[in-house]
Amino acid sequence: MPVTSIRLQDDLDKSLIELAKKLDRSKNWIINQAIKEFIEAQELEEKRWLETLPALDSVKSGKSLDSEDVEAWLSSWGSSNERNAPGK
Repeated sequence: MPVTSIRLQDDLDKSLIELAKKLDRSKNWIINQAIKEFIEAQELEEKRWLETLPALDSVKSGKSLDSEDVEAWLSSWGSSNERNAPGK
């Protein structure tokens, strides 16, 4: 397993030590968990951004629906006058 050293600010190290004692875990375990969660959050943010780009392109090209039409369609669900989806 690779080793990476970091310098922690004094207050951060103090908080880390306290948390390690509270959780009965090592500082190493807490730091690894924090980095893992940070990387997962960044990957999710990137994935969401990449999924957003096609939607932005469709709006730029004029492929969007009026919010009032969508709201009217949704409000009609389950009624005897259920509307067709907007844009169809």
